Amino acid sequence: MPELPEVETVVRTLRPQVLNARITKVELLRPSVVLPQSLPLDSLCGCRIIAADRRGKLILLRLLPPPGADGGEYPACLVVHLRMTGRLMPHPTGTPPHAHTRCLFHLEGPHGKSVLFFDDVRAFGLLFAATPERLAAWDFWRELGPEPLAVPADALARQLAPRLSSRRGPIKSLLLDQKILAGIGNIYADEALFRARIDPRRPANSLDATSLLTLCRELQAVLRLSIEQCGSSIRDYRDANGNVGAFQNSFAAYGRGGQPCVTCGRPLEKTQVGGRATVYCPHCQH
Repeated sequence: MPELPEVETVVRTLRPQVLNARITKVELLRPSVVLPQSLPLDSLCGCRIIAADRRGKLILLRLLPPPGADGGEYPACLVVHLRMTGRLMPHPTGTPPHAHTRCLFHLEGPHGKSVLFFDDVRAFGLLFAATPERLAAWDFWRELGPEPLAVPADALARQLAPRLSSRRGPIKSLLLDQKILAGIGNIYADEALFRARIDPRRPANSLDATSLLTLCRELQAVLRLSIEQCGSSIRDYRDANGNVGAFQNSFAAYGRGGQPCVTCGRPLEKTQVGGRATVYCPHCQH
């Protein structure tokens, strides 16, 4: 947590609040959250936010350098990885840091002044002030798999087929591999596999073209449904307005071990796949 739908929701709710705002000051309260490849966060000062995007589970704030800037390195993008418990949320100017605030970005834009808080209880999240060259050289970025919602399901299946054809590991584990497919975590892997009626332990290379297409269709459907409901709030996740998501009320598999299957009524099984808690229906998923 958060996964693709949650990060997409954060981006959509953050975008109108930061677009065309200028970063006037950065207060770094925990230096360890800055990626080693990053420019100093002070280099963000004077830059204007011209877009808010997402790639996999990454938030990307696109930047223009300060007016009249020449020479030196200026970041073209602020990358934010929320990891497990990160939050990115604007607050009124003068709001004091929270107990788990890691960085504050002071903004001045069309709607006045505000402060963008990066809070992270477990401090696993990351900040990266990146030039295009630094971003392209970052292994995590360079190796990210395709976006699940960027193309139709049949095209996604064609992209995934060669990535899975020689992989004998469980399909659940491969879905969680960001090098195979970007943005998917435990929740949406369980939900998509349940909807596709595929056993999460099944070897990835055993899926025929029909099964893979079905999986891609169901994965896209569950991601879109979750985005419509602003993601899933289990513990820490909130959007950029501080609101919780609602998709957790629609779970068919994730976190429902021992409860009745919504399809057949038999108890759902809880197990471990690749070291991750996994819930599935032994009767419906095969």
